[in-house]
Amino acid sequence: MPFNLPILLTWLRIVAIPLLVALYFLPAAWLPQHERDLVATLLFIAAAVTDWADGYLARKLDQTSAFGAFLDPVADKLMVAAALIVLVQLGRTDAIIAMIIIGREITISALREWMAKIGAARSVAVSMIGKIKTAAQMTAIPLLLYHTPLFGIDVARLGNWLIWIAALLTLWSMGYYLRMAWPEIVKRASDAA
Repeated sequence: MPFNLPILLTWLRIVAIPLLVALYFLPAAWLPQHERDLVATLLFIAAAVTDWADGYLARKLDQTSAFGAFLDPVADKLMVAAALIVLVQLGRTDAIIAMIIIGREITISALREWMAKIGAARSVAVSMIGKIKTAAQMTAIPLLLYHTPLFGIDVARLGNWLIWIAALLTLWSMGYYLRMAWPEIVKRASDAA
């Protein structure tokens, strides 16, 4: 297993996951709700920044590796899933949103793995709709974690709108990826028959 700065940043993102969840199990006397929300928001934003930084550094320092390419999206999906579960627990988003987003991530990850195995990975390369979905999701989650009005802006309402938009884009992008993979799925099914 290679170890370099980009992979270290990815591991730090993974380590941040239980810290984010644990914040909400601390006694209120240790950390009041607003401070807990602030720390969780900053932790999530830091994780999002390291997601960008590890990819950038891997390319810039020529430290890309198969292990890093595997670990990076796993860390991203685990952080998003953990944050969504916390938000459902706090009553700040609906379980259906979490199910849509987490379910799509599992489905598309499995699809990409299968497509790579059969040599058709290009069919399910990242699309623009997937990037827009990720931007909406990664903006919504910190807003919902923070939850308190900021500079007169109702961040909870804004975050709620954005997470619903992200969920709709999630369904759209999943449909897009499945449509791109459909010819291979049909071909493999007919070959197996």
